[in-house]
Amino acid sequence: STLSDLEVCQRWHRLYKGTLLTQQFEQGKALTQAELEAVKARIEVWRAQLHDISWFMRALNEPIARMANAEDNCTGSFWESRFTSQALLDEKALAACMAYVDLNPVRAKMAATPEDSEHTSIKLRVAQVKNKKQQPTALYPFAGNPRQPMPEGLPFKLADYLELVDWTGRAIRADKRGAINTSFPPILSRLAIPTAEWLTLTTQFEQRVSTFAGSERAIRLAAEVLGYKKPPGVGLAKQLFA
Repeated sequence: STLSDLEVCQRWHRLYKGTLLTQQFEQGKALTQAELEAVKARIEVWRAQLHDISWFMRALNEPIARMANAEDNCTGSFWESRFTSQALLDEKALAACMAYVDLNPVRAKMAATPEDSEHTSIKLRVAQVKNKKQQPTALYPFAGNPRQPMPEGLPFKLADYLELVDWTGRAIRADKRGAINTSFPPILSRLAIPTAEWLTLTTQFEQRVSTFAGSERAIRLAAEVLGYKKPPGVGLAKQLFA
């Protein structure tokens, strides 16, 4: 259902200060007709932005980028230089992005193995497994392979994902592709991703993926829903997510 002007105003003020007039409008204070018209015009802009996924991603990225700028003691443009957001459209893209993030310390040579890394979900999950505890409540759970009915959670088995990340970490540390064990994890077969393409994704995900990550079909469907005239990333999808 359509939100009332007051509901839009209340939601916006949870995120931003708004204006003096919109604050007075939310508080129920008397406004002149001209002031009410100004408030309603502003609320219509906010209404459109609250429905806009691009605005949502901007609002999500901005405070993170500002904190990163503060940590690095730098200022200036941060949208393109710091953070981009990629939509993960299927389980192939999800697995690749998760492994890419979990293996950041290994690629940066800050950790020898995934479980030795700091501040990663893989370390916390491995620690829980070693202590024979349930999956961390702070992390989204693994729900197993896709099935009907499918419980809420990541569409993989935890053991399969841990094996996959361990194998990928070993492959990344090998200087030559020929040194990689050809006995690759079964989950790669289920996801139908060749090992060469998988290693490209888990070492160059941010550099290779700009907007959508997933199969060509998933990208075309998403582009149609979002009104893209030309689906972005189809060539990459054919190469890496075929």
